[in-house]
Amino acid sequence: MIPSDTGGGAEHQAEEPETLTDRAYRQIEELIVTLALPPETVLSEQSLAAKLAIGRTPIREALQRLARDGLIVILPRRGILVSQINIKRQMRLLEVRRELERLMARGAAERATEEEIAQFAAIARDMRRASDKADDMAFMRLDREFNELVSHSARNEFASRAMGLMHGLSRRFWYQHYREVGDLPLSARLHAEVAEAIAARDPGAAAKASDRLLDYIESFTRKTIET
Repeated sequence: MIPSDTGGGAEHQAEEPETLTDRAYRQIEELIVTLALPPETVLSEQSLAAKLAIGRTPIREALQRLARDGLIVILPRRGILVSQINIKRQMRLLEVRRELERLMARGAAERATEEEIAQFAAIARDMRRASDKADDMAFMRLDREFNELVSHSARNEFASRAMGLMHGLSRRFWYQHYREVGDLPLSARLHAEVAEAIAARDPGAAAKASDRLLDYIESFTRKTIET
């Protein structure tokens, strides 16, 4: 069972109708990212439909999106599998992510609407609260919300599409290793600093805060090799 949302999540964003496919995607992605469905788990549309109480067509469409994200693989005659976690792939991902994150943080600081600025400020507050409480699930959900808000408010559809392929893989890698080598409070604070710089409409500060965040993420990733 997927835990219910905790403080701060959906309230930051203007209410938009969520389709069944969107809900299926969000719930299955969370199960994969939090390792409730670990790598190489065999998935079936029928069992997921029963588990989530959602029809098979939205489940099938959600799985197609997850395959594009790299979180599952669809193999002829073997079925649908949760993808493996690969450290070399993760390092290559970070090379691209650093440049895109900086670009999008700048863009969000320059182009966000007043409503979006308020959402960034709220996310920053809740990120700091998650840091103080070392609340991993609240952090995970805020991280996803923050990423989606940056992608939307930067208003660069090409960068947004590229980043969309990285977010789930990045969150899953973090969730797998953060208890051994991670610093959840620091990670949450670094995310909050990016959100605060965007809320202040300071593109330069947002870019620098983004680089500090990626410095930490790269250091965290390298430490996983040493454990």
